[in-house]
Amino acid sequence: MLIVTHSGKFHADDAWAVAVMLILNPDAELVRTRDPAVIAAADVVIDVGGVWDAPAGRFDHHQKGFEGARASGVPYASAGLVWREHGARCVALLAERHAGHQLSEEGAQQMAYAIDSDLVQYLDLSDVGAARNAPGSYGLSAIVSGFNPNWMDEQRLGYGAAAESYRTDQFRRAVALLTDIMTNAVKYRVGALLAVEQVRRAQVLENGRVLFLNNGALPWSAIVRKEMPKVLFVISYNLAEQRHMIHTVPVSAESFDARADLPEAWAGLRDADLAAVTGVPDAGFCHNGRFIAAAKSFEGILAMARQALADVDAQAA
Repeated sequence: MLIVTHSGKFHADDAWAVAVMLILNPDAELVRTRDPAVIAAADVVIDVGGVWDAPAGRFDHHQKGFEGARASGVPYASAGLVWREHGARCVALLAERHAGHQLSEEGAQQMAYAIDSDLVQYLDLSDVGAARNAPGSYGLSAIVSGFNPNWMDEQRLGYGAAAESYRTDQFRRAVALLTDIMTNAVKYRVGALLAVEQVRRAQVLENGRVLFLNNGALPWSAIVRKEMPKVLFVISYNLAEQRHMIHTVPVSAESFDARADLPEAWAGLRDADLAAVTGVPDAGFCHNGRFIAAAKSFEGILAMARQALADVDAQAA
């Protein structure tokens, strides 16, 4: 397979699209050019060529009259066009290869939609000038753009074959970065999917207001927010550090606000100072933001959880 994208300066949208195609076709040849003859001979053409025809492997969005957009109205650039066509297959392959999990066709499609919503659409928005970065003041689009040679590189290399060779090497580095980001996005979502049943089966304490997880690495926040409205605190065991943690439950994925905070008197305290306030000898620390605290033993963290609930009740009275 021959994959072609444009030469010259690259952006996150074309680098992402190429990363997708190389994941699905690891033995493909990649050429960066604007030569019409090479473009015409390619199996897949990305961000150049003036044609959007997914069955024919053409994924450009620069042509006059192009109006491709998501149902939400967010316009497509090459990242979104390729992801729309191949995202679900890419997700399924990465899930099996890196998480050992076989997704259903519907599951892979839903995960691809989620990654588009969280990530890919912002690459497109940045490329078409509707948003500066993807997202944030130094988001992924800006990071990828930084792989391009700057004026000092061009002054050093000139503007001929040496400069273009360097740019191609930098493009491949950007593609590798995006491949890792894509892989991690899939692994995280597969992990969250597989954790759901374990979180649902976890032990509920203190009249349903505390949840206990044997493995603190399980992603629990989304399922607790959606399905366990009574839970105010989550206790977990940190296997790596061999200590117990107590976490607050955020009210949403985008907010640091919690259903209930840990007691104000604990904020920023560690070791003996925290032990003195809580009466828990093996208390370890409480974050100044009052969203997480630790104790060595289960008995210690449960005592802290009970104090935190009593503090909530006292404030509500």
